[in-house]
Amino acid sequence: MTERLLGVISALPEEFAHLSDRSGQAQEIGGFSFWRGEIAGRTAVFVESGAGKVNAGVATALLLDRFGCRALLMCGVAGGLDPAFGVGDVVVGISNTQHDYGVQREGSFQTIQPGSRPSLGHDWTPGYKLASDVVLRLREALEGLVLEPLPEAVGAGRRRPAVHLGAILTGDGFVNSVQLRERLRTGFAAQAVEMEGGAVAQVAQRWGGDIPFVNVRCLSDLASHDSHLDFRAFLPVASRYASQVAHRLAPVI
Repeated sequence: MTERLLGVISALPEEFAHLSDRSGQAQEIGGFSFWRGEIAGRTAVFVESGAGKVNAGVATALLLDRFGCRALLMCGVAGGLDPAFGVGDVVVGISNTQHDYGVQREGSFQTIQPGSRPSLGHDWTPGYKLASDVVLRLREALEGLVLEPLPEAVGAGRRRPAVHLGAILTGDGFVNSVQLRERLRTGFAAQAVEMEGGAVAQVAQRWGGDIPFVNVRCLSDLASHDSHLDFRAFLPVASRYASQVAHRLAPVI
């Protein structure tokens, strides 16, 4: 496999803490700081995008256009949707879907693919799926990976987090609702929800279908009524688990 220049994105500084030491020369473009470095021995360009789809989309476009990145890795935290998963588990996205783009009707919302026009016969099926050969490489890279048990200070018991391949949702609203969490889980059969990945996937596809995007997310909360409390408390620890998985996958993207 020919090694492509890798673009690495995180939304928050806590999510970058274990990915890069920011020692490379920084370049400011459009209010973003980009710097060159390495992850797992692979040359990469790093950027802290800030939260939300617009921030992530702009940062991604700059990685692709100004720096010539042709592979993308996002690393951070997310809210859990699947009750079988727990805080600390890591979800690697094999599909990324923007759940909040679509048509609002009386009493219902229909999600469609961003930018599609169903009235003109466009395929509006939502979601960006990872190519099967990339999924295979990710599975092989994850074999034998064992994460350390959760710290006792987290208060979730000394369970050992697991790593899953799954579906990740993206929306511009922080999910702080049991009702919405259940609707997203059942409506999309998804495992995690966050605020950036679907936009990165959209820009990558727009640039060219051969640009792989891998989204690595550690569950920092369970996307319910107390998410705002869990998120703040567990963000640094969750970021570290996500980074461990990202380092494992970076060489094969």
